[in-house]
Amino acid sequence: MVLLVAVLIAAIVFEFINGFHDAANAIATVVSTKVLTARQAIMLAAVGNLIGALTGTAVATTIGVGLVDPHIVTTQTVLDALLAAIIWGLITWWLGLPSSSSHALIGGLCGAALAASNFDWSVLKWNVVTAANGHAQGLWPKVIIPMISSPLLGFAVGATLMFAIIIGFYWITPHAAKLGFGRMQLVSAAFMALSHGSNDAQKTMGIIALALFSATTAGTLDHVPGWLSFLRTPTFHVDTWVVLLCAVMMAAGTSSGGWRIIRTMGHKVVKLQPAHGFAAETSAAAVIQLASYFGIPVSTTHVVATSIMGVGATKRLSAVKWGIVNRIVWAWILTIPISALLAYLIHTVIVGTAL
Repeated sequence: MVLLVAVLIAAIVFEFINGFHDAANAIATVVSTKVLTARQAIMLAAVGNLIGALTGTAVATTIGVGLVDPHIVTTQTVLDALLAAIIWGLITWWLGLPSSSSHALIGGLCGAALAASNFDWSVLKWNVVTAANGHAQGLWPKVIIPMISSPLLGFAVGATLMFAIIIGFYWITPHAAKLGFGRMQLVSAAFMALSHGSNDAQKTMGIIALALFSATTAGTLDHVPGWLSFLRTPTFHVDTWVVLLCAVMMAAGTSSGGWRIIRTMGHKVVKLQPAHGFAAETSAAAVIQLASYFGIPVSTTHVVATSIMGVGATKRLSAVKWGIVNRIVWAWILTIPISALLAYLIHTVIVGTAL
């Protein structure tokens, strides 16, 4: 029971960190274009993330049972995954790099599962077609392919929408463009925050539901008092209280700000005007909403960053500061393997010490 409480605390901490780490991506553009002040943008993002987190659980289900064999998962492995994701998230936040908290959590879960199974790679679900609906599940269709395709799609959609804006509104004055797209960016920023909440908050929901399911299966919750009976989860599902907890913690994390990453995303990658901010936010939000619909735990960080790059590249390719982009890309590439390694080491140390 103590271990389960530790998992719940770690999940809450992770979701809070996810709020100020990843949710900063949702407001970086609207702050950099000076359409909203930082405080206004943070409040908008907090509300948007809260509402978005309440819109579904498809992504949570993918995280909970779609990537690793749930029978190998124990409360300890879930704790290992969360600790690894928290450590990597804090490292990249300190460095100001917009890495993916989602991929850190996925990498941690995979590393912990491998450690618990003595490096049995079969516990990882690579590509499984479910009999119920014929849909593909597993790391390949839900993580690896989207990890490559979603940034490319974000770049392409962002560039295409920005080109369309340039062609369609070439006749308006710079002042009118700034005023008009500044107002439109209020809508796109809200859409972006809502989309972020609909995808990112669900990942922690899935982890908590998986921990409760594992604890129930192991008999840990058999003798809890009646007022704690809501913790028992004999079949995997995401309870309403889990949804609300994750939504509130993400909103709280967002409201605390994430200034290091806001500076990287909003100022260092490319200089943005309101039209660029509107195009980047709308493109990223659309891609993320599509992923959420299909239960794909896509990296919102990757999509937002590449949408900004695509929009900035319409000025000229040199407008994008590719040196900063290179650092970001390396953080993306390293997130899953480093998080997996951290979780593997954490599990080895904790279990080895216990023995």
